[in-house]
Amino acid sequence: MIVTITFLYLFIPLLATFLYSLSTTWNETILPEGLTLKWFVDLYNDPRFIDALWRTIQLTGGTMIVSILIMVPAIFAITVYAPKYEKWLQTIVLFPYAMPGVVAAVGLLSIYSKSSIPMVIVLAGSYFVLILPFMYQGVRNSLRTVNAKTLVEAAELLGASRSTAFWKVIVPNITPGIMVSSLLSFSVLFGEFVLANILVGGSFETIQIYLYRRLRESGHLSSAIVVSYFLLLLVLSWIMVRFSRRGTLKLKKKEPIV
Repeated sequence: MIVTITFLYLFIPLLATFLYSLSTTWNETILPEGLTLKWFVDLYNDPRFIDALWRTIQLTGGTMIVSILIMVPAIFAITVYAPKYEKWLQTIVLFPYAMPGVVAAVGLLSIYSKSSIPMVIVLAGSYFVLILPFMYQGVRNSLRTVNAKTLVEAAELLGASRSTAFWKVIVPNITPGIMVSSLLSFSVLFGEFVLANILVGGSFETIQIYLYRRLRESGHLSSAIVVSYFLLLLVLSWIMVRFSRRGTLKLKKKEPIV
């Protein structure tokens, strides 16, 4: 019963948004007075939307790749080889929770607005810091789940170097955790508005800035953007789940039979 109520509580707003994105008018009736694909056609034929979507994917995707390349080896090294520093790293990655977005954006703007560093780079750096807690918790939990220290010790006893143990043993085992952390980080960055609006504004229009500006024009169009956003996340979730399951099955097939 509780599960059903929770599902309805979460699903009904999404259903209403979807219906509103397809409605011609919906003012005084329970259901839309008519259905149309006009708002989606207008949206996907708008070059600004395509450009904003592509910029957002580039920005969030690039930030996630850099975060994975830096954070995964760093968390692994501290967890396995220097656990005494883990409490300091855990404290550092929690800083984004303590810093409001507006305060961080205004501070960054006052520091870098007169420098030669492009504000897009500053925005990417702030996004890197923003997703630190999500990347850290996901990767750290995965390392603890697979008992990374024991795996590394076993690999080194068999003659593997530290780098080989990391890339050939640890990374395949924690790939599902990395994927989940990446998906969560992508969702957070894809929907981020405050930092992007203050730091770059219209000079680098992301999907959220585009949504904010079109919101004044038509609620139907805004609903179509939100539905497209959820569909994109759904597709990405499906791809990552399939990839993670495939990696898990490969690891199970390689396990020796004792």
